[in-house]
This record gives sequence, structure tokens and C-alpha cells, in this order.
Amino acid sequence: MVIDLYARRIVGFATSKSPDSELTKKALRMAYESRRKPKRILFHSDQGCHYTSKAYRQCLWHFGMRQSLSRRGNCWDNSPVERFFRSFKTEWMPKSGYVSFNEGAQAITQYINQYYNRYRPHANNGGLSPIMAEEKFGLTSKEVASFS
Repeated sequence: MVIDLYARRIVGFATSKSPDSELTKKALRMAYESRRKPKRILFHSDQGCHYTSKAYRQCLWHFGMRQSLSRRGNCWDNSPVERFFRSFKTEWMPKSGYVSFNEGAQAITQYINQYYNRYRPHANNGGLSPIMAEEKFGLTSKEVASFS
């Protein structure tokens, strides 16, 4: 999952049955395309093996992004992503989980595209959803990406 911290908008995500570098590269590619191929972006992540792999670092380099990694054991560095998952689990995901992978993947997509980015209020945005916050300030996707 890739969050643009400017307005807490989810700009890239992917689902897979196996968490690996291909999954994280797919989410990064979606973010890069959705923000119209911005340049000079700082990409922050934790130190998980998916983010430190050679394939992932090459993908960042190809997109012209600079990587920033959390310090070991510092959970605060990645708190916006952790907060997203907490919200998803408490606001959307059924307590019993999903029957199938496809059902879960559809629910994640629906939560992000139809609720989280469009309607879910954020204190960071003065109570506005990510899309509404970006629109309020009249910034295009490419302009928002250049601030990140």
C-alpha cells in the first residue's frame, strides 16, 4: 500500500496470495501512474525485506524516487499505514474474515476507492476526506505528488 501523506490518500495498492517484492512493486507502480509519473519523490517505508530487495530498489530508481527507511523498532515512522489497516479492520472487514481471497480483494478495493479516499474524514485534513482535501486546495495529482 502506498499513501500520499499530503492528504492521506491511498494512491497505490495491490493484493496477492503471496507477499513478495512483486506485490510491493505493483503497488508502487500504481502509485506512480496514478500521480502521473512524478519526479523527485521521497518514498518512505519500513525495513521489511520487500522494501529492501534489489528488485524493489531498482523499481524506485527507475521511477526516479529516493528511498527513506524507518529505523529498526520505530513503529511511529510508519504510523499512517498502520492506522489505515486499523481503520480497515474495524470499519469494514467482517469479524469472521472473508470467505475467499477474491472476496477480500474486492472488499479492499471497494473500501479504498469508494469509502476511504472519497468519504472517510481525517483529522490531518481538518475533517475532510483525502480527495476533498486535495480538491479544497485546488491541487492536481502531479502537484500533490511533488509536495510529498
